[in-house]
Amino acid sequence: MSHVSLRLPSLVLRPASGQAVWRGIVRVALLILGWLLIPIGFVGALLPGHLGVPVLVAGLILVLRTSRPARRQFIGLQRRHPKIVFPIRRLLRREPEVFPVAWQQVLRLERMVIPRRWRFARGTRRRLFKRR
Repeated sequence: MSHVSLRLPSLVLRPASGQAVWRGIVRVALLILGWLLIPIGFVGALLPGHLGVPVLVAGLILVLRTSRPARRQFIGLQRRHPKIVFPIRRLLRREPEVFPVAWQQVLRLERMVIPRRWRFARGTRRRLFKRR
């Protein structure tokens, strides 16, 4: 009869190869860059023109791709607020759908802010891309 041990295996420290060291340095640099872009993008998003939103999204992408704790927190946020987080998830894919996500957000913002009779984005798309 075999028994199962509940002890964690001891960690064996091996000298890191040069490639592993560089990979770690690049990972930390990308993480720092992502954390720097997030507040810059947030401030830019509050200013007129909203040019900070792409910078904010780029910072989030860098942080979420390089940090496991941030990814876990993002998954918890996704479970609590799926409608808000879904566009960000679409941008995190390997081949992100930037234009469909941007268009969806324009329509969502238009629906929230502009009265029904003044809305223009939905009709504009229909006029531009008529089926022939």
